[in-house]
Order: sequence, then C-alpha cells, then structure tokens
Amino acid sequence: MKDNYLKTEKLLHSAEKFHIKLGLERISAILELLDNPQEKIRVVHIAGTNGKGSVSALTAEILKSSGYKTALYTSPHLFKYNERFKINGVDISDDDFSAYTTEINQLAENNGIDVTEFELLTAAAYKYFYDNKVDFAVMETGLGGRFDAVNVVKQPVVTAITSISIDHKDRLGDTVEKIAFEKAGIIKDNTPLVINKNNNGYEVIFKVAEERKAPVFDAEEEVKILFENGINYAVFAGQKYEFNLWGLHQKQNLDLVLKITEVLKQKGFKINDNSICQALKNVFLPARFQYNKKYNLIIDGAHNYDAALNLLKNLDYYFPNQKRTWIYGAISTKEYDKITNMLFESGDTVILPDFEYPLAVPYAKIIEKIKKSDIKFKNLRKTENILNFLSQTSLNIMTGSFYMAGNLLPEEVIR
Repeated sequence: MKDNYLKTEKLLHSAEKFHIKLGLERISAILELLDNPQEKIRVVHIAGTNGKGSVSALTAEILKSSGYKTALYTSPHLFKYNERFKINGVDISDDDFSAYTTEINQLAENNGIDVTEFELLTAAAYKYFYDNKVDFAVMETGLGGRFDAVNVVKQPVVTAITSISIDHKDRLGDTVEKIAFEKAGIIKDNTPLVINKNNNGYEVIFKVAEERKAPVFDAEEEVKILFENGINYAVFAGQKYEFNLWGLHQKQNLDLVLKITEVLKQKGFKINDNSICQALKNVFLPARFQYNKKYNLIIDGAHNYDAALNLLKNLDYYFPNQKRTWIYGAISTKEYDKITNMLFESGDTVILPDFEYPLAVPYAKIIEKIKKSDIKFKNLRKTENILNFLSQTSLNIMTGSFYMAGNLLPEEVIR
C-alpha cells in the first residue's frame, strides 16, 4: 500500500508532470475518454486569490451536515496528496489514490495526451467522486480560473469568486483587473454566481457575468467575528455561533458561504440553521490562521501581500501586545520582499528555515531584502527540528509557504 503511494508520488513529481501548463485541451481529452464524469455530478465551483480554501471547506461542511454525501477537492496538500480528495471529510485511501492516478496516467499515455500533475489529479478527483456517487463535489480552483483544469466542468450548480488580489503575476497578469478576468473564467451561462460586493475585481467579474447571462448574487455583509475567553464566534442573524476557523478575514468568507447556501436552498436543496451551526463548529482547515495552544504557535499559509496583511490584523486582534517569533519561508515567485518588510517589526526574532522545495528562497536572499536592522535572525538547517527552536516566551508564527509548513512540522501539530 505504502509502496504504491510512493510510486504514484514519484510519478507526480517527475519532470514531465511537475509543472504548470494552463489550458483545457488536455484535461478535456482525458475526461472525454472517461465518459465525462464531471458532467454527472453536482459541482460547486470556487475560485479567487485568497479565501477559496476556507469557502470550499465551509461549503462542503455545511452540505455534509445537511445530510448530503459531499466531496471536497482542494490544493495544495501539506503532507500527502490524499488530503486533496475528501468525501464527507475522509481522505482518499492510499490504494484508491494510486489506482485512480495510475489508471488515468496510463490512459493518457496510451492516447498521447501529455497531462500535468494538476490535470492528472483533477481528472482522478472527478472520476473518484463520480464512482462514489457523491451528492455534491465542492471543487476549488487550482490556479486562475479560465484555463484551470477544474474549469472543464460545463454546468456547475453554482459558482463563487472570493477576494481578488495580486498573485501569480507571471501567469495571471500584473493588475487586479487582469487577474479578476482570469478568475471570472469559471462563470458559466445561466449559472448563479456568488460574490462579495466589496471584491476588488467586482466590476470586471460582474461584466463577464452579464455577458454570460449568469445571475449575480451579492453576499450581504452580515457576519461579525468575535473572540471571547479563548473561543472564536461568528455572529449573524441575531445569533452567536462557535466558529472553528479563526481570523477576521473569515467574516467575508462566511458572508459568501451563507449566500451560496441561500442559492442552493432556492434550488430546492435542504439546508437548515442546525446544519450551519454544526458545520461552523466542526469545519477544519489546516494552516489558515490555525492556533496550536501547546506550542503557542500560529500556522498560516499567507504567501501574498493581502493574505499577509490579514495575518497581521488577526495577530493584533487575537494576540495583542504579544512579542513575536517568526518562522518564515517563501518561494521565489512570491513578493517576499514586500511581505517581510510589512510583517517583521524591530525587536522580532525571525527564524529562516531551509526547506525542500525547488523554488525555496535561500536564507541569505531573504535577509538582504529586509530593511530593518534590529531584527534577530536564525537559520534553521534541514536536519534540525523546528520544535526545538520555538520560543517559550513569545507567540510563534509560521508563515509564508504551505510547502514549508508541511515540510517542517510533524503531522500531529497541524492535524
């Protein structure tokens, strides 16, 4: 079982697969050979720059709590690829993951289709979810929207677009408008679109929706986040609900999710207040402002400027006046110079780890970009245990890269 998984992982990491090649031709061809499973399941399709993981996880949890057999497809993973494929919160098994991925890769090779890692995973997800007769599949876009492999689905039940900001400039464009246009590529003819009115890309996205005659549902600003006695709450509709996703930014995400559920209810699906209450308490999404009390550690995958700004606001709200020790890592495609100069304050300790990823930025290169001189830096080598470096007297914050968190932290610290 483990050997099969490791062989599949090696295949996905191979030079032929482990790269990004946007476009729908290859994924369409492979799914056609599989008799288009994506068109035989109810898909909720979610795109955006920040927040799409939270919105996807929340939507899936509400549907599951409402009694629907619900699949969830997300990226990236922290420890194993299996984390990306869930049905009712349970990861795909090693055996099933290997079997589906290997079968589809062989089918692609036999038919001369040169699929990438993400295309292979997405095809496997659609087939796995269809074979398991799910009621809903909540599908998170990987990169962009218009040419992302998930977007091969022609008629989702509903689409949603989360906040837009600058990220992946090399592939999506260097302005909010260009990026918003790429994300708007998930909008389908006559299919409801849910969006926050304060989304930076609203005008561009609304225009695309108009052209496609897609009804637009603006998410109302009704949620407030409240932190009392160590418990996080979402407050809306005159009620206070315990909410397992920390962060002030979750207000906007939950506003969006509540509107998605409203649209689904209008379509005749049964979702009640008890299901929403249960889902808010049970939802789990690792490395998104996740707090581990034992190590006084915040784990947050913020890897672009807006996400880092949200992180800073959250730290000020949940942990005011606490001294900070940072564990920071980045990959070279991100604006780590802007992010680090915003996050790090005079007197902070900053641990810069070496971690295994092809585009990881070296320790020295990060230091040379930081303008403040009175910051204490430490380098963490690959052979050293991060838990031995955590401060006993200040709040520890690990951020900058999901890959780093999965690479350095033991699974029990995050799971």
